[in-house]
Amino acid sequence: MNTPPSPDPARNDEKLDLLCIDTLRTLAMDAVQKANSGHPGTPMALAPVAYTLWHDFLRYDPAHPDWPNRDRFVLSAGHASMLLYGLLHLGGVIEIDADGKPSGKPAVSLDDIKQFRQLDSKTPGHPEYRMTTGVETTTGPLGQGCANSVGMAIAQRHLAQRFNAPGREVFDYNVYVICGDGDMMEGVSGEAASIAGHLGLSNLCWIYDNNTISIEGHTDLAFSENVAARFAAYGWNTLHVTDANDRMAVAAALRQFQATTDRPTLIVVDSVIGFGSPNKHNTAAAHGEALGEEEVRLTKKAYGWPEDAQFLVPDEVRDRLRDALAARAQPAYAQWTRTMEQLKAQDAAMHEELQRMRQGQLPDGWDSEAPVFPPDAKGLATRDSGGKALNAFAKHIPLLMGGAADLAPSTKTKLTFDGAGSFERDDYGGRNMHFGVREHAMGAIANGMALSHVRPYTATFLIFSDYMKPPIRLAALMELPVVFVFTHDSIGVGEDGPTHQPVEQMAQLRGIPGMRVLRPCDANETVEAWKVALQQTKHPTALVLTRQPLPTLDRSKYAPATDLRRGAYVLADCAPQQPQVILMATGSEVSLCLQAYDRLRADGIAARVVSMPSWDLFEEQDQAYRDSVLPPDVTARVAVEQAGYMGWDRYAGTKGEVIAMRTFGASAPIAKLQAKFGFTVDNVVRAAREQVQEKRSTK
Repeated sequence: MNTPPSPDPARNDEKLDLLCIDTLRTLAMDAVQKANSGHPGTPMALAPVAYTLWHDFLRYDPAHPDWPNRDRFVLSAGHASMLLYGLLHLGGVIEIDADGKPSGKPAVSLDDIKQFRQLDSKTPGHPEYRMTTGVETTTGPLGQGCANSVGMAIAQRHLAQRFNAPGREVFDYNVYVICGDGDMMEGVSGEAASIAGHLGLSNLCWIYDNNTISIEGHTDLAFSENVAARFAAYGWNTLHVTDANDRMAVAAALRQFQATTDRPTLIVVDSVIGFGSPNKHNTAAAHGEALGEEEVRLTKKAYGWPEDAQFLVPDEVRDRLRDALAARAQPAYAQWTRTMEQLKAQDAAMHEELQRMRQGQLPDGWDSEAPVFPPDAKGLATRDSGGKALNAFAKHIPLLMGGAADLAPSTKTKLTFDGAGSFERDDYGGRNMHFGVREHAMGAIANGMALSHVRPYTATFLIFSDYMKPPIRLAALMELPVVFVFTHDSIGVGEDGPTHQPVEQMAQLRGIPGMRVLRPCDANETVEAWKVALQQTKHPTALVLTRQPLPTLDRSKYAPATDLRRGAYVLADCAPQQPQVILMATGSEVSLCLQAYDRLRADGIAARVVSMPSWDLFEEQDQAYRDSVLPPDVTARVAVEQAGYMGWDRYAGTKGEVIAMRTFGASAPIAKLQAKFGFTVDNVVRAAREQVQEKRSTK
């Protein structure tokens, strides 16, 4: 076999390490070239930095990649995915199967690398959580991994405060991130860095690849700030390594990070993208393209590598990184196992809590104090009943924590029971997060917390879900059970006007695959919505709640609120008579339909009211149930929702009427807005009568 010259016994470890680094580089080149797609430049340039981190610092046991106290490595520059895949391969990381057990197979085999960016491969174009063992989070959208890492660091601090004790270190891991110019340009990384500095997260280290190249060319085109100075202003420790190939300087910076105890660390590393190419600053590598066969040959020649070898992993390299990781992590893992045995003996309840945490299970009796609200014509805003439900559940779910984007008084999501406290720089045990006006980072930080076994929730106004769309989408993609609370759900916001009145946001949320979207109609439906959200293990949930009071329905007269779990249900009916018209709605508009229902019944029209708090849950029911709620032969239908009309034709039918928003809102008292946009009993009754008359006339 054509191989590079083997190190003779006199060669020192540095030569063998360089061989490992060049293996990472050539694997990246070969994989991208074979796929004719991808980004080889950053893996080539940063291979010495990443290898130094993994070989000399990262506490990570290849045989136990799901160890809760492992150091986290986040490749926020997800376009450089081949760097991570190469590290997982050379690190000998073992796959965790779908049942959470080690399979004995490599997480990333050489054959997997050869299938880079191919259908159903374990090496997709950007790292994807749950697809490949060792990938800590899905990255690709720049800045998201940076913000996720802040959530991971927050989770470690909180878990340490809860589980650690003198002589019992359960959680003390660090979080390392590789990020690039694109990450630094994205605003979410600045939001996340700001809060990380404020909280003094000294377990967090970002390694910034300062290669001065973006897709359009040199970063001078659009980016000339002093990044280190910005981070110093955030309260970070900032270090500078002037040559990515200087492994001693990289190691010195990482040691300084580990010695820093009062703030996060940014290590600025100057690199030349595609380094090793005879052209040094390789144009194709910089612009995310395969190098081309001739350029690959020339680059390998510059490395002293066999020019025609492809996907070559020299025998001397195979165990080098794996053995270094294992030598450092295995004693720590063994000690951690002994600590778990000690915890079980000393505090069986806390040990059980930790085991449940790892499995995503809720404690026994978590819903034992679920509130039940009596009938009340005046009622409560669902944000208020939601806050009461949250507090009742959080008392029994110790790792349920979260907060709002500076809106806790308005969203009613503050935990108020004794001992809840605030998560702050001098008290990481608090469970109330204060995210500040940072909606985008808030969502991404919550994802990082969920990736670290904490159960997070976030809160803001529904209109500001616009600022959170990327992390909400990624939560769904990663199957993370984050609860996103959105209040001020409609034109019911009133005088704040169209800038604060959501219209299209419901359709956006409903359009995300795997997203649970729940808009409850009263206090008791809201309690059930929280139950559904907290029982999710692989779905994020959006709880969409009102600012204005809604009547608390008399459940002795109407169907029970527990039916919410089926997504839609018959709330009021004309049984045993077949309905002539079906009124359907979500949230605040359900009570409007009930008033119309009473009017129609008084006029001798057989009507049915369907509460539809969750379309996605309804679609998961079998066809027989769905037909029992919305009989196909009853085509006279009226749908009512103070949101955009998109999607309602699925339930109202092409001939049904949808009373919804078709413009933006306006600034006025709520009653005037409802009249202006048709959300009145008279208008619903008018639509229902016309539907019945039309169906009669067509028979």
